[in-house]
Amino acid sequence: MTPAELPYRAARLIAAHVERIAPLRKSIPPTDQEPWAKRWVLVPQGIDPAPYVAAADRIAAGTLTVFSVSCANGGSPPRWNCDPKTGAEAPLTPGKLLDYRDRRLVGDIKYLWEVNRHLQLVTLAQGYALTREAKYLRFLQQHLESWIRACPYGRGPNWCSALEAAIRLINWSIAWQLAGGAAAPFFAGIEGERFKRCWLDSVYQHARFVHGYFSRHSSANNHLIGEAAGLYIAGLTWPCWSRLREWRRGARQILEREALLQSSADGVNLEQAVCYQQFVLEFLLLAVLAGRSAGERFSAACEQRVAAMLEFLASLMDAGGNVPMIGDSDDGAVTRLDPNSDFCAYRSLLASGAILFGNSDLKFKAGKLDDKTRWLFGPRADELFSRLDGQRAPLPRNRAFPGGGYYVLGCDFETRDEIRLVADAGPLGYRTIAAHGHADALSFTLSIGGLEFLIDPGTYAYHGGGPWRAYFRGTAAHNTVCIDGVDQSQPGGDFMWLKRARAGCDAWESSAAMDVFEGWHDGYLRLSDPVLHRRRIALDKGARQVVIEDRLRMSGAHDVELFLHCDERCAVQPVPAGFAIRRGPWTLVVGLPRHPDASSQLHCGNLQPLRGWVSRHYDQRQPSPTIAWRARLQGECLLRTELMCRSDYPLHS
Repeated sequence: MTPAELPYRAARLIAAHVERIAPLRKSIPPTDQEPWAKRWVLVPQGIDPAPYVAAADRIAAGTLTVFSVSCANGGSPPRWNCDPKTGAEAPLTPGKLLDYRDRRLVGDIKYLWEVNRHLQLVTLAQGYALTREAKYLRFLQQHLESWIRACPYGRGPNWCSALEAAIRLINWSIAWQLAGGAAAPFFAGIEGERFKRCWLDSVYQHARFVHGYFSRHSSANNHLIGEAAGLYIAGLTWPCWSRLREWRRGARQILEREALLQSSADGVNLEQAVCYQQFVLEFLLLAVLAGRSAGERFSAACEQRVAAMLEFLASLMDAGGNVPMIGDSDDGAVTRLDPNSDFCAYRSLLASGAILFGNSDLKFKAGKLDDKTRWLFGPRADELFSRLDGQRAPLPRNRAFPGGGYYVLGCDFETRDEIRLVADAGPLGYRTIAAHGHADALSFTLSIGGLEFLIDPGTYAYHGGGPWRAYFRGTAAHNTVCIDGVDQSQPGGDFMWLKRARAGCDAWESSAAMDVFEGWHDGYLRLSDPVLHRRRIALDKGARQVVIEDRLRMSGAHDVELFLHCDERCAVQPVPAGFAIRRGPWTLVVGLPRHPDASSQLHCGNLQPLRGWVSRHYDQRQPSPTIAWRARLQGECLLRTELMCRSDYPLHS
């Protein structure tokens, strides 16, 4: 926490206590303009209404899907202050004084907040837009009115976070548009006018709350971008108050500034978490699209940075559409416009970016046009997408991202023979607390032919995750070297690090024959006998072989572990000098370092200690093979690991 942050947080805390003692009766000013009539989310042509109707009917029946789990949370409408996972009912105390991390008080806040982001209201509005059946508007109105009653301004768990309020505003904006805007049928008559007034009053309260509680200082990460995006979109949709129009202009300035501050010039989100790159891109794309529909363009620098962020994702994505789960991931989505089971958030972003920036490379990586992009670009989406020349298979436009610390080694890109390796020499995370970074310096992922082989195992848990949170973001859960059983960076809580490893790249070379990466990190220099770790990764494209050389500079003796985490769908068998990892038509033959005192072991779903797990979705985990090599080493040493990609390797049962 910086010196400037201390008085800022103190002032916020005092204001929250004053509100608790003597609640402020903040009036809502009268409107001086009508809501915006033009829409930026449009009903596409030729779309299959069946999955939307089915999804809307499930919501109307009281079943919500929260983090891939179906939850019946008290029917329809839900119990808005209740965690659908544990059943805990949070108190309606002042939101800014509520400890939302206390699971005894609020349950699992991630589940509670997910319901209150109101993605489901968009689904109801889509059901109406596609069928014109009044029942979907009726349920939409019931949900909104019950939420406003159950969640009075400033009270309870839904008034803890400005980001959550901002996401609600975005989904309210989309639902408002798809319901028909100010001319929606449920606004007709005296009762309809009363409902519209009630909704607009809550819109203003949300906007005031977001503006008053922007995330600043150490917390100025994706939260600040999301908050600004929500306020900007609200100001476009409901320019009904002069103050909100003023806040909208300020929110746009924040977006233009933070898009540049929170990402490197080569397009890497500096939280060092790929899921949050997707999350931030969704906020930025929605804001840019909404602005363009209103005749407002963001700065060229901002739009160019968004394009670079999309190209970075495209470079990470292998031929099968897989993106490494680097850093924290919580399945966060700003809105849900596509209920189809095969929806991929990353491909959707690339498809939207392809149309937005006229980029045929992004079209090729997206593969096809998804329904979410169709809703965002309306009836002309298919035409705009088809105009782009996406038939060629380009190499990644960029393969070295020094600003973010990632390097893509590979050959035969975008083919059935592709090898794609992503090496990490980036910083731990963004700003002082590096909240969403993992202790993964010099780790790497590897896929062959669009199939994942060596992976980043993901995240699994956030608040109150205890040993699971510590494991998944720790060094032993990544494809790198761990010294003396401690993490490269020293954790200080679920979203904080006390000591941070620095990492860097010494050399990057790419030719038709070889790709070579060399990097280092200093995380273990803090040990009583300091250890400097250097790693060299070389891909021989003709031989289809990867050689990894880990050089450890130290004086005394240390327990050294080297981990290789395999995709859960891989079959792993011991072979002479190592292991063979099989998936589909490919085998990755692993030759482990040779040392007389070394041992190796295959872990899968171990609990003591935690080893051999993968988390593909928030709050879900499953066993996954993990190769662990161990030795007690002293003095400077070199560990050589060889990975051979084979399609003809015999395996014996």
